[in-house]
Amino acid sequence: KSYYVQVDTGSDILWVNCVSCDTCPRKSGLGIELTLYDPSGSSSGTGVTCGQEFCVATHGGVLPSCVPAAPCQYSISYGDGSSTTGFFVTDFLQYNQVSGNSQTSLANTSITFGCGAKIGGDLGSSSQALDGILGFGQSNSSMLSQLAAAGKVRKVFAHCLDTINGGGIFAIGDVVQPKVSTTPLVPGMPHYNVNLEAIDVGGVKLQLPTNIFGIEESKGTIIDSGTTLAYLPGVVYNAIMSKVFAQYGDMPLKNDQDFQCFRYSGRY
Repeated sequence: KSYYVQVDTGSDILWVNCVSCDTCPRKSGLGIELTLYDPSGSSSGTGVTCGQEFCVATHGGVLPSCVPAAPCQYSISYGDGSSTTGFFVTDFLQYNQVSGNSQTSLANTSITFGCGAKIGGDLGSSSQALDGILGFGQSNSSMLSQLAAAGKVRKVFAHCLDTINGGGIFAIGDVVQPKVSTTPLVPGMPHYNVNLEAIDVGGVKLQLPTNIFGIEESKGTIIDSGTTLAYLPGVVYNAIMSKVFAQYGDMPLKNDQDFQCFRYSGRY
């Protein structure tokens, strides 16, 4: 079966909604057909128990309230307040593997992922509902790390976005580098951190505190494909807005909940 998931470089767990989930949407406003995973209906799917290595490693130790033979549960909360809870299962993941010039072949590998039993927040809304989230972080629990540990792929990936109409290319394991500018990732960080050195508006560099982009004490800048917004510290946001207003003070504005939107070319 096929599942539609959101690629999220800011988290580490792949999960899909399961048949036991009463709060999971059955229809999506995105025009895609949603599919609930049924572990009991899969001939190759097996539950993960609390005593298994994956469960212990993912939770950083044996859960106090979980006996070794009990199902290994998970609970994930995201930055927008949405959440998912469920249990881990292991099943075969089928994917396309590069086999030649512009050619692919089918391959499959045993992967451990989450079986969503309950979701909350915007994940329960049917307007932009998906089957789950593909956590693509650096942790050993991510799908990419599992594939690499099994010797199936190299631990690299590329996520190339298309136009405003959506689409693009997502490749793992074998990435042909295009002619693009790159920036190194900060080593030893739990997320995909980059060193943001400065911000300019209209070619003018903002005067900001020298330590605002530091990576110490949970600061720093991460690349997170799971959000469409850029989240900024208040001092940075205010500096950007001041520069914009100084140059385009007569631009029509619209307040949309917590966001201040600009009107340009007849659109907000």
